[in-house]
Amino acid sequence: MKPKILTTLRTYDRQLFSADLAAGITVAMVALPLSLAIAIASGAEPAKGLVTAIVAGFLISLLGGSRVQIGGPTGAFIVVVFGVIAEHGHDGLVIATFMAGLILLVAGFLRAGRLIQLVPEPVINGFTIGIAIIIATSQLNDLFGLSMSEVPAEFFGKLGALWHARDSLNVPTLAIGLVTMALIVVLRRAAPRWPGLIVAVAITSALVALFDLPVDTIQSRFGDLPRGLPAPTIPALDTARVVELLPSAFIIAFLAGVESLLSAMVADRMIAGRHRSNAELIAQGAANLGSALFGGLPATGAIARTATNIRAGGKTPVAGLVHALTILLVMLVAAPLAGYLAMPALAGLLILTAWNMSEPHRWPDYLRDRRSEQFLLVVTLVLTVVADLTIAIGVGVAMGLAIRLQRRAVPPSDWKPPQR
Repeated sequence: MKPKILTTLRTYDRQLFSADLAAGITVAMVALPLSLAIAIASGAEPAKGLVTAIVAGFLISLLGGSRVQIGGPTGAFIVVVFGVIAEHGHDGLVIATFMAGLILLVAGFLRAGRLIQLVPEPVINGFTIGIAIIIATSQLNDLFGLSMSEVPAEFFGKLGALWHARDSLNVPTLAIGLVTMALIVVLRRAAPRWPGLIVAVAITSALVALFDLPVDTIQSRFGDLPRGLPAPTIPALDTARVVELLPSAFIIAFLAGVESLLSAMVADRMIAGRHRSNAELIAQGAANLGSALFGGLPATGAIARTATNIRAGGKTPVAGLVHALTILLVMLVAAPLAGYLAMPALAGLLILTAWNMSEPHRWPDYLRDRRSEQFLLVVTLVLTVVADLTIAIGVGVAMGLAIRLQRRAVPPSDWKPPQR
């Protein structure tokens, strides 16, 4: 459970620091618009995304079990966070995140890091695609610039409301969103080492300001961003509130644990390394506790940002520390500039993020899987979209374990009639 940073600092030198410094700044430029967009899509204030990236990102790199893991708010949490805020308010989210941090700390100290292997892969794939669908549909309102007083949370109700509001389409807004998406794709292919996300969003947002287009920005919708971190406060915990929010806390802890360990495993394959799963869980627990104390969002290891860190030359957890400190510096110095970021540009960014989350390159492989695994993936996906993430994960894991037992030819239980 020893943090990786203690191992890597033994042989740390100026060359490694130069590589980590460049990679950390690059990842920060990717994380900045993503953190803002994820917070907005989650129903929270934009600044909450930056707070999470700074506090949680720093703690995940400082205490984590991976050399190159980058932590912060991720798209996987949007559905859960939106639901918790809608039902329990932002203070309820803070309490649920705080409890999730405690759950993850206990899981790490009990060495539960390897339990991820018991979660069937089709379940993970199913709820990931389901979350991606929900994220993409939630951004259509901002992408098209529709005039809607309220967007229903329920999936089919949301689609119906979007369809009824189709006549309010804002052409400049749609154009900014589509151009942003096109620029992100082009920059990702032409210059993969560049922070293409912030470049694309900055270009289209500058066009909005330069030509005074009738397009919403962060500042016009939410006001000015704060220039610094808020003071830490301990959430007010009482028995009734804890019991009420416990299911949400377990879902947040589950998602944080699964995504962080998946991200660490992906990173291991990219750098031929080996992460420490229990240290990673402890880091996730500390990060979510820290984020909650500053009023932030749930956090976990981010696969896309971790891969960006590796491609940019990050070698040790110092790159993650630099990433968090760079975002803090931007918040302190250039917060007013971030307010000019256009809402459809962020919407386009999140739609592409959702597309990448669904991993379309793997869809042909799913079609070649066993029928039972295809069924498990579809059931989890459908329940995630039309029902609830808690139900989807619970049903998916239960069905997956039953299928696994059946494959191992475990004999059925020898039921005996009760004697009454």
